[in-house]
Amino acid sequence: MDALITIPLWLFLLLCALAVLAALDRFLMPSVRWYLRRRVNRVIDELNTRLQLRLEPFKLTRRELLIDRLMYDPDVISFAEEWAQREGLRRDEVMATVNRYAQEIVPAFKPYAYFAIGTRLAKGLAQMLYRVRLGYADDAGLSAIPRNASVVFVMNHRSNMDYVLVPYLVATHSALSYAVGEWARVWPLQALIRSLGAFFVRRNSGDPLYRKVLARYVHMATRGGVVQALFPEGGLSRDGKLRAPRLGLLAYIVKAFDPDGDRELVFVPVGINYDRVFEDRTLVRDLDAQSERRGRVYAVVKTLGFVLHNLGLAARRRWHRFGYAGVRVGEPVFLRDYLKRNAIDFRAMSEAQAFAAVEQLGSELMAHVGRAIPVLPVSLVARVMVESSEPLSEFELKGRVLDLVARLAARGAHVHVPRADQDYAVQVGLRMLTLRRLVQEDEAGLYAARKTELALLRYYANAIGHLLDEEDPLAGEMLAQREKQGSEPR
Repeated sequence: MDALITIPLWLFLLLCALAVLAALDRFLMPSVRWYLRRRVNRVIDELNTRLQLRLEPFKLTRRELLIDRLMYDPDVISFAEEWAQREGLRRDEVMATVNRYAQEIVPAFKPYAYFAIGTRLAKGLAQMLYRVRLGYADDAGLSAIPRNASVVFVMNHRSNMDYVLVPYLVATHSALSYAVGEWARVWPLQALIRSLGAFFVRRNSGDPLYRKVLARYVHMATRGGVVQALFPEGGLSRDGKLRAPRLGLLAYIVKAFDPDGDRELVFVPVGINYDRVFEDRTLVRDLDAQSERRGRVYAVVKTLGFVLHNLGLAARRRWHRFGYAGVRVGEPVFLRDYLKRNAIDFRAMSEAQAFAAVEQLGSELMAHVGRAIPVLPVSLVARVMVESSEPLSEFELKGRVLDLVARLAARGAHVHVPRADQDYAVQVGLRMLTLRRLVQEDEAGLYAARKTELALLRYYANAIGHLLDEEDPLAGEMLAQREKQGSEPR
């Protein structure tokens, strides 16, 4: 019993290290976790005193618990059992698939990552690239939103910069939860996006089991008061126009809403516009069926080239920001009042009736979004250049832009005039378009659209086209797009 055992030095050091780790885990780590949890709770309490829309317990629940709640939701369990019988699968196989879907969808929100890192990086990046302008159309309506309401910010989708711009601008109100597509499911971007509260969605998935799991998560998040951001268009606009809404997520949000419940559901329309969209040439190129399809390698090379070019300009002190980025928050839509006004109760409707009601709501929300979109200098000048059939002098151009501003103002549009100087606004828009060689100046000092760049000019002109329609905004355009897309919800 008292014999000596000889072991190598490296094994002895390894055993010592494991012993120290075990001691730390047993005695020290619980105290550290308690201390950190206490600090985090204090930070959250402080945030909730400053935020207009507080962080609800659902958003702060551990991811593992949310996954369990989603997996064992009664509706999910019932559908999984029906699915197993219908497809001839074992129940444990179906539940394993449900678990995989839940793991894929559920976020892992970290308040510190969102407020201390995410919003600061977003603010720095947005202000570095653009002159950011934020406006409100209905301060009284926004102030009337209850602090415990489930709020959904409904936005048009102009650029991937939207994911950076909007969270920074609403950081004083609450933390947003986004639905993001498969493009973000790459390491290490996936973990970062999850920590910022985003959840992953498979676009156009035809798997009924997946759609049931996603629908129940969206319902749980909405019922739990999570502030969400929704892009009803489902993707970036290729031609600059507003697209008809895709109704899948919107349907999941509203169908289970209880008008008699204690939590209101409020949609806040947000209009976004840019003097320059980084992806504009790629988006416009997608409209040309005869253009050569480019792969991811080409996209990465072009992106790196764009970044290096701008870094070179910055090193030579010749770099300028990409114009204005405008965000305007419109008049909120209180769902309880909307349902009462239109005599709608989703719970008592058939599937076809509910889809028609959701389609009506989606069109109305997109009309609100359209009216909230701010008019920026590049859109004004681009609209005039596209409409003009002959070259214009600077004087003629300014006159037509001022006429356009008057028409827009008469329709209630919000026109951003930098420095409250309309001449300067025209100069800013014209300078941006001439620097990008979308508009050219001849020897006589006349300006005309370059024929090879008309598609890109129309892209920026179309951003405000719906504000100039003679009929109800978006009605005809959305009807045509709806017929093209088909009538099934997505």
